[in-house]
Amino acid sequence: MMLVALTACGSKDSGSAKIKFATDAAYAPMEYMDKGKMTGFDIEFLDAVMKEAGISYEVVNTGWDTMLTSVEQGKEYQGGISSVSITEKRKESYDYSIPYFESINMILVKEGSPVKSAADLKDKKVAVQISTTADTLMSGIMGADNKSLKRMDNNTLALMELENNGVDAVVADVAIVSEYVKNNPNKKLVAISDPKNFESEYYGILLPKGSELKAKLDPAIKKIIENGTYTTVYKKWFGQEPDTKKLLEQK
Repeated sequence: MMLVALTACGSKDSGSAKIKFATDAAYAPMEYMDKGKMTGFDIEFLDAVMKEAGISYEVVNTGWDTMLTSVEQGKEYQGGISSVSITEKRKESYDYSIPYFESINMILVKEGSPVKSAADLKDKKVAVQISTTADTLMSGIMGADNKSLKRMDNNTLALMELENNGVDAVVADVAIVSEYVKNNPNKKLVAISDPKNFESEYYGILLPKGSELKAKLDPAIKKIIENGTYTTVYKKWFGQEPDTKKLLEQK
């Protein structure tokens, strides 16, 4: 696997060793490659956090599974950022920063599809990215061993499967689904929200269990949310105001 690194320094460099974060840069607009450069909301958010904390760091595009494994080991990578939802199951293996982004899963189908909610997907072919909350949700709805539930290595492959009529629907985070629909108006796609079956979830920076980095990141995240830096980055990528009050209420 080719690894692409993005290196940056905090504005108040503490002189300690550079922190390495892993990511899966295939989640536009959250983190993705654009002309060989890593960019996206998460990338700019992390840069603001690390500058506030005064810590030198770099981000490496490792892919999803490698990120999860390497951050859990806590040796080569001291953290991960890649639209990682905070779940009770993951908390058994990882620590997290405080929440920094509210998300929800959505259903993507082609125009004319009979699918109107998650309940309609039980007897359909559905693509998800493996080991994501979409995978967990659809395993519960369709059955974990259902062969019609296609677990792909990344969301790009899941979306391609829908384009090629290999599945009836894709389930993924709202940011990914909304961005894809916006960038592909000629493909006649429909994004469906289902808050009854898909509840809001929150992203956090992924950390190894017992990480000392959490004590430095949490105050920096809180500070950039409170001082407006977070809102500036959010509006750049999503064109609207974030609900920072609700975000700060999360634990």
